Amino acid sequence: MITVNNVGLRYGDRKLFEDVNIKFTPGNCYGLIGANGAGKSTFLKILSGEIEAQTGDVHMGPGERLAVLKQNHFEYEDQEVMTVVIMGHERLYQVMQEKDAIYMKADFTDEDGMKAAELEGEFAELNGWEAESEAAILLKGLGIEEDLHNKKMAELTGGDKVKVLLAQALFGKPDVLLLDEPTNHLDLKAIQWLEEFLINFENTVIVVSHDRHFLNKVCTHIADLDFGKIKIYVGNYDFWYESSQLVTKLTQEANKKKEEKIKELQNFIARFSANASKSKQATSRKKLLDKISLDDIQPSSRRYPYVHFTPEREIGNDLLRVEGISKTVDGVKVLDNVSFIMNKGDKVALVGRDEIAKTTLFKILAGEIEPDEGSFKWGVTTSQAYFPKDNAEFFEGKDVSLVDWLREYSPNDQSESFLRGFLGRMLFSGEEVLKKASVLSGGEKVRCMLSKMMLSGSNVLMLDEPTNHLDLESITALNNGMINFKGAMIFASHDHQFIQTIANRIIEITPNGLVDKKVTYDEYLENSELQKQVASMYN
Repeated sequence: MITVNNVGLRYGDRKLFEDVNIKFTPGNCYGLIGANGAGKSTFLKILSGEIEAQTGDVHMGPGERLAVLKQNHFEYEDQEVMTVVIMGHERLYQVMQEKDAIYMKADFTDEDGMKAAELEGEFAELNGWEAESEAAILLKGLGIEEDLHNKKMAELTGGDKVKVLLAQALFGKPDVLLLDEPTNHLDLKAIQWLEEFLINFENTVIVVSHDRHFLNKVCTHIADLDFGKIKIYVGNYDFWYESSQLVTKLTQEANKKKEEKIKELQNFIARFSANASKSKQATSRKKLLDKISLDDIQPSSRRYPYVHFTPEREIGNDLLRVEGISKTVDGVKVLDNVSFIMNKGDKVALVGRDEIAKTTLFKILAGEIEPDEGSFKWGVTTSQAYFPKDNAEFFEGKDVSLVDWLREYSPNDQSESFLRGFLGRMLFSGEEVLKKASVLSGGEKVRCMLSKMMLSGSNVLMLDEPTNHLDLESITALNNGMINFKGAMIFASHDHQFIQTIANRIIEITPNGLVDKKVTYDEYLENSELQKQVASMYN
């Protein structure tokens, strides 16, 4: 258990949070949510002791151990993978080092023998004899095969390093586990394994994530950081979101009725207060008016962009025909005889482990590169808008304001006020519209690219990983915008809920060709070999 008493932190005049009083109890997984910049990662650092709060304190139970997912992927370059995992249990690793140092002594004394015996006892109490087998199970579950366990961290890919650091945090059954964006850079199989691990974890977990499906699967509670406070809600992310939207709506409706009543009373008072025959009645109405106070609907610090794609023309039945497309990239054949037909109403999720294959197919369909073999043809009624995974070329060296940047992609020479209003709905308000396009953050660039797509009026959308760099609010807005889109689309994403709620057809690129099914994502996974592999790995 971890207890937070009156914790507060400010940076200059900016208040991150104050008077935070919470108990995080064993057996529960808390999803810490809040707008970008609200202080989620900072709060985790206070819990871990990495930084100190200006007020209040954090307590753990006596003898309890806390583990944190490290963010520096290059911290252990000279260490072996297995060693890095075991280092997650600091005291156990220290005992192992002390033991080894004693046994390496050339002049082993009786005093050394007694110390070694003490260490051996503590080593056994800390489950040291099972350490390597437990570490191996965690590594294998996350997709790090046995031949890498004794390699140096420097020899691993970036994605594998992330998995090793995650195994380090999970190692040794910590009493409190702090995870900041644990699903970043994980493949689907590793995410599913981690979900099962956390569902069965018996101690306290506090996690920050932009993956709504992950939060829904593992969280028993939501810790909502807003207005400098943290409130705990029972349930997963979807339950919190739906209930919070409902409360806001009900409060607004109640206030609307009060506003109508106040207006009625004000009109009555204005009309009759000068009328002697009704002056008493007017006075009583005024007293009633004074007693009515609108409930404060405190605006959330969360801001949802307005994402809405409107096709300029209805799409015909003849949409897209792909025939025998093959492509080799850097000597590797990533697409081999790919053929499929897209129909009106299709919302296709393009899935598969090979990221390059998916991106290459998008680039071919967008006309950016040519296939080595095969062809494709868009229907005459179609117009396409493309969201590339790498959008750097649209912003690098663009020394223009956002208004001028968007004007370049705006049909019909839209006015300045129109473009400012459009950017305002995408959360660029006031002077922000004058920011240079070349200095935008990753999330801001994505919102600009979505604005560009919305202005195009296209009836076919192609999106390659559009949720990258977005916060939960922007992901939710984009998710809803794509659900409501009346045209056709083909998209790739690692966001489970995104795919499940949008796609009505799944196309997987595999080494043995395409798998093409008109099903939801969950239905697809239920029948896929992947799901069976994940279940067998965990069990």
